[in-house]
Amino acid sequence: MNRETALNLLKQNLKNQNLIKHSLAVEASMRSLAERFNEDVEKWGICGLIHDIDYEKTGGDENLHSKQGADMLKQLGFDKEIYKAVLTHNEIHDIEPKSLIAKALYCVDPLTGLIVAATLVLPSKKINDLSAESVLKRFKEKAFAKGANRKIIQKCEEYLNLSLEEFVRITLISMQKISNGLGL
Repeated sequence: MNRETALNLLKQNLKNQNLIKHSLAVEASMRSLAERFNEDVEKWGICGLIHDIDYEKTGGDENLHSKQGADMLKQLGFDKEIYKAVLTHNEIHDIEPKSLIAKALYCVDPLTGLIVAATLVLPSKKINDLSAESVLKRFKEKAFAKGANRKIIQKCEEYLNLSLEEFVRITLISMQKISNGLGL
């Protein structure tokens, strides 16, 4: 599976442009993390790109989300590590991620949402104007972007052996590189 095919598959299954942009943000972040860990950048990127492929089909039902996606990807012949990572990224299933790719996806998914929220409160609404320090400040504000699960983001320390600060920097820089594609 190459990126173009995965992107076409994603667009066949997701029509909401914000979900597609979220998928692109997670893809970019996963690629940067793969580089950091000397892993397969293409594989990690595709994993990030298609992680929410079933979101509209499940109607946002968190009990179904990621289970249907993992099944779909398995049937399509995706790499086992990818569909397992997709399955475990949804914390509602309470399945601990085992592989490094699954752990990275689990942690980075909510962080991209926090970064987008932190961008949207800037006067410019431009991600290139956002600093890692500002994201870290927002991280401490429990009422800000409540959907971005801080406990999961902070698992980067245990799962990835990255400090929260380094994890935020890697993710923010990767999203800034594709700011036009994110509309930020």
